Amino acid sequence: METLSLQVLMVVTGSFLGFQWLFHRGSPWVSEKLCKGFLRLSPTQRTEWNSRAVSTVHALVVGLFCLYIYIFDEPIQKDPVWGDATLVKLNVAVTSGYLISDLQGYCVLFFVLLQSQGILPYFANFRLLSEFSTPFVNQRWFFYMLGYHKLSKPSLVNGVAMAFTFFLVRIAVIPGYYSHMYSVFGTDHFYRLPLGGRSAWVISSVSLDVMNIMWMRRIIRGCLKVLRSAWSRKTGTEMETRKTD
Repeated sequence: METLSLQVLMVVTGSFLGFQWLFHRGSPWVSEKLCKGFLRLSPTQRTEWNSRAVSTVHALVVGLFCLYIYIFDEPIQKDPVWGDATLVKLNVAVTSGYLISDLQGYCVLFFVLLQSQGILPYFANFRLLSEFSTPFVNQRWFFYMLGYHKLSKPSLVNGVAMAFTFFLVRIAVIPGYYSHMYSVFGTDHFYRLPLGGRSAWVISSVSLDVMNIMWMRRIIRGCLKVLRSAWSRKTGTEMETRKTD
């Protein structure tokens, strides 16, 4: 079992300090300069605003790093279970620093398992790609706080983008994920994993994807409902205009 490297611990510490600075200093300063509506929010709402702003930054940084690893990191492509997980470890270290900063310490269990054993780097990286849907979820909340109507053009565009991105990074990838998982089953690499690790991997993967499918269903229903309302509103306005003419 590998010990946590100094490099990884430094990344976790730097990530924690960086996200703390963004939450307490960076986000409030930028928000006050660029968004006057931020000044009208209550202290509780400002805290939530800053938390979501930090969440968006984290999602973009980690998501882009995941995409780079997925495309260019050959070791984990060749051996998705025990391949050289250096880049994945660093990316998970960034996420761990964020989770600690956001008081989600229980999530660091995943970090400890990956960092100490270096297992399943391809699949760990694959799961972090789901962070690409987070900015649109946060933006939906930002628009709500700023008083944008749910049928306004910015809200509609963001809603459609959220549904599309959620589907792309959480649902459309399911066949590829389980195809790689199936290709590993029964191999020497697979049996090198402890029984508890194999069980946790399969159970957590299935559970997470069941939840993603349930959320996707709710998102699609909500998106279609809003789009139908927007279409009805547009049609009604056009009819009223014709009557006036």
